[in-house]
Amino acid sequence: MGGKVLFTASTCSHIVNFHLPYLRKFREEGWTVHVACGGAPMPIPDVERVIDLPFEKSMWSPKNLRAAIRLSDEMRRECYDLIVTHTSLAAFFTRLALWGLEERPRVANMVHGYLFDDETPWLKRNLLLGAERWMAGDTDLVLTMNRWDYETAKKYQLGRRVANVPGVGVDLSRFDGVLPDSRRRLRKELGIPENAFVLIYAAEFSKRKSQNVIIRALKRLPGRVLLILAGEGALREECQKLARGLGLEERVLFPGQVRDIPAWYAMADAAVSASRSEGLPFNVMEAMYAGLPVVASQVKGHSDLIEDGVTGLLYPYGDDRACAERIARLTTSVKLRRELAQNAKADVERYGLDRVLPVVWGRYSKLYAASRHVVRQ
Repeated sequence: MGGKVLFTASTCSHIVNFHLPYLRKFREEGWTVHVACGGAPMPIPDVERVIDLPFEKSMWSPKNLRAAIRLSDEMRRECYDLIVTHTSLAAFFTRLALWGLEERPRVANMVHGYLFDDETPWLKRNLLLGAERWMAGDTDLVLTMNRWDYETAKKYQLGRRVANVPGVGVDLSRFDGVLPDSRRRLRKELGIPENAFVLIYAAEFSKRKSQNVIIRALKRLPGRVLLILAGEGALREECQKLARGLGLEERVLFPGQVRDIPAWYAMADAAVSASRSEGLPFNVMEAMYAGLPVVASQVKGHSDLIEDGVTGLLYPYGDDRACAERIARLTTSVKLRRELAQNAKADVERYGLDRVLPVVWGRYSKLYAASRHVVRQ
């Protein structure tokens, strides 16, 4: 018989996109499941209660402190046995909320990618690292997803225990039922010629995702190469303006948030990514399993997934010239595309949900079994 677990995240969409299988697993094991999150409210299955928290993306927003105070009250009232926190902002304020408790539940912090690395400016890096070190005493388990984050968490002792897991698991099965005519049908709907070489990048429009690098790279490539930037976000209009300014408005498509991503991948010839940093990105793993060769920035997360020249092509972050050169290699070699795609699909299966969920669930179970509560010093 389970206890009572609380999942927290900056947005409800994060919970819905990545953690529904774990909420279901907890419920099936007899747990009472609550979620506390910000952003636009949405229905979350397998949850008895959703707590709306006024999180804002800025770490310094007064609303985040108010969210922590409210969360502390909820923790005191609900007496959770386990807290599983996600996203850097929510993880910080969730652990801050514990300071109002004399006896706290066990806490697991799943790191989807620390928002700093060795290339981060000194002040920002030390502020973010300092915040994690400050909260380390109230973190019983840190789960990381890539080598850099794991080594950093171990080096600075960012939790009482640190473990590396292969992400949260991707539901790869939905890519197995793609209709054979999806490529032709979707290209016809979008007015894309059959001889066009289509790149796709499905990601939130944010500074970290760096769509502007791919747009600038496209300027260096032949006219038959088109780019689809799927998603929404604060910098979408800025990217549209950049495309127009470079005379690429006919070659860059902005379809917004797309639902049937397997069909869109079936329509494309290659996937691209330009992120500044990653944890273990779903969009890249899905593209690899869908049979697309991938060109991605050589940053943490990407480097964990892709062996350069074997399961994909990597280029230095922010270098649009190098990015364009890697893409050009794909456009001129069917053999290279086929080899990269075949190797990638075989390799990425180890990140499938069916393999990963038992690993992560085992970590949660072991943490709970250690003892239900910790007396704060």
